[in-house]
Amino acid sequence: MPGVSAAAVLDVPTPRGPARAHLHLPAGAVPGTDGRVTLPGALVLGHGAGGGIDAPDLRAVTAAARALGYGVALVEQPYRVAGKRVGPRGPALDEAWTAVVAQLRAHALDAPLVTGGRSAGARTACRTALATGAAGVLCLAFPTRPPGRPDAPSRLPELDGAGVPVLVVQGTTDPYGTPPASATRTVVAVPGDHSLKKDPRSVTAAVTAWLPTVL
Repeated sequence: MPGVSAAAVLDVPTPRGPARAHLHLPAGAVPGTDGRVTLPGALVLGHGAGGGIDAPDLRAVTAAARALGYGVALVEQPYRVAGKRVGPRGPALDEAWTAVVAQLRAHALDAPLVTGGRSAGARTACRTALATGAAGVLCLAFPTRPPGRPDAPSRLPELDGAGVPVLVVQGTTDPYGTPPASATRTVVAVPGDHSLKKDPRSVTAAVTAWLPTVL
């Protein structure tokens, strides 16, 4: 994987096929002699199961992080790069995600990393937080339980098992529910549903307040 520029799109090899990382760096960030950019922190964020990296909440968080001097890598999982709308099960997503974070550390970003994403991407980041050495996890619209499926198992154990500080930003009318806060988990309710597109300023405010506490 080649070194980065201030706005680079990197194809990243994984055991599940190539992923793609879209880097958004703060103004003035310059790669060093090893091709990596040294920063006070960076976010690596994934998309939802059926969506892409252009989701409104991901765009809002990217702008907020860059304003704080952090970098952002928006990652397309291999199935999306291959043009598929439906992804594989969790273990395959986790394997690819772990490989992407490792490659970004080795070749692009010299910085403490917060991993995360929206919906399914948030779940993947929680399951792999310890394996990737994340300083924290940012969960945008965490899908606690599928709507209309009271018999379905809760995904709350994935949040509980992250093992690092977690921020959950959840819409007040999200049909997937809102997880509870805990000693290591901050939960911020913002106007809107699972898309988190109703009030991007509230999403930005929550992330702006939390990121400096972990980076």
